[in-house]
Amino acid sequence: MGMKEEIKEELTGHIIPFWTGLRDDEYGGWYGLLDFDLKLDKKAEKGCILNNRIVWFFSNAYMLLKDPALLDQARHGYKFLSQYCLDRENGGVYWSMSYDGKPLDTTKHTYNQAFCIYALSSYYAASGDRKALEEAYALFEVIEGRCRDEGGYLEAFDREFKPVSNEKLSENGVMATRTMNTLLHVFEAYTELYRVDKDERVAEKLCWMLDLFADKMYNPALHRQEVFFDHEYNTLIDLYSYGHDIETSWLIDRGLEILDRKDYTEKLRPITIDLAENVRKVAFDGHSLANECDKGVVNEDRIWWVQAETLVGFLNAYAVSPEKKYFLEAAEAEWEFIKTYSIDHREGSEWFYAVTKDGQPDEKRRPIVEPWKCPYHNGRMCIEALRRL
Repeated sequence: MGMKEEIKEELTGHIIPFWTGLRDDEYGGWYGLLDFDLKLDKKAEKGCILNNRIVWFFSNAYMLLKDPALLDQARHGYKFLSQYCLDRENGGVYWSMSYDGKPLDTTKHTYNQAFCIYALSSYYAASGDRKALEEAYALFEVIEGRCRDEGGYLEAFDREFKPVSNEKLSENGVMATRTMNTLLHVFEAYTELYRVDKDERVAEKLCWMLDLFADKMYNPALHRQEVFFDHEYNTLIDLYSYGHDIETSWLIDRGLEILDRKDYTEKLRPITIDLAENVRKVAFDGHSLANECDKGVVNEDRIWWVQAETLVGFLNAYAVSPEKKYFLEAAEAEWEFIKTYSIDHREGSEWFYAVTKDGQPDEKRRPIVEPWKCPYHNGRMCIEALRRL
């Protein structure tokens, strides 16, 4: 069986059945925590990012595979999203809910608004439900009206959109006013919204964000993006996020394809290929990708999402530059690592959160499912690989 067939089997025979099994038919959405020992906590918090990413996943799996059962899963998650995750009084989407659908963490984070747009846009494309599209545009207005200033997107707010500190997307000892990660996922969400409806207001914001990536985020001297910024886009830390750079390389190329603007393709394409080239040279050991480099110290953990984005990023770079066969070879090597080590072959599990450089489950014994751990990265990897191979 070749790589394409193996990836399809991972999607249809493993990832989809696993997440179907975590569906909560009593309270809606999906259960929020499965620990390393595969103990399910049915009363754990339900992260809205988790729920909405799963809606995105099942919507896109349906559009690829045309199985009505997948659309039923997406519809199930959409009902929870629309009924519970959206704040009908103040606007926006909450950070998390209790297991039975009550607001738990009422933070309004720009990143989280974006992922809800991402989910709603894909669900609209899969289902034709215009209410979902209307809800996506309402969140677009929230982001543009409440979550940014003249210079760019801001990060975290309380329930009524008063600014609060950005603990949720700051790390490595810094507290960031702006982050590359939030900009990337607003861009990703708007790309999907523009794909399904072609509204020129969204196209205008996509172009504006592409300029920010090129002029503020990208560091041409170091062939990477900077990650955490103050209000004026001064970088706050010497951090090289390998996973985000390879993810950015293909998500921007995807946006360029959907936007279809020659001027922006000419401006951004050299950057996206440079990001992919440098990640391959600096962080890829021939089999898998390290996590990040913080002030010169490399974190060698093989995080599940980083491996998934690496495979897609290398396949994308090969599609953009087919003369560079080493990108295809790197993608094939990454898949060998994933299927051997990142996938958890225990019955009733999915992928490990992280393994060591040598492929052993990491000592932290991080959960198989938690508010950030869902089929968005690995499920999307399968979907994108099947579209490309």
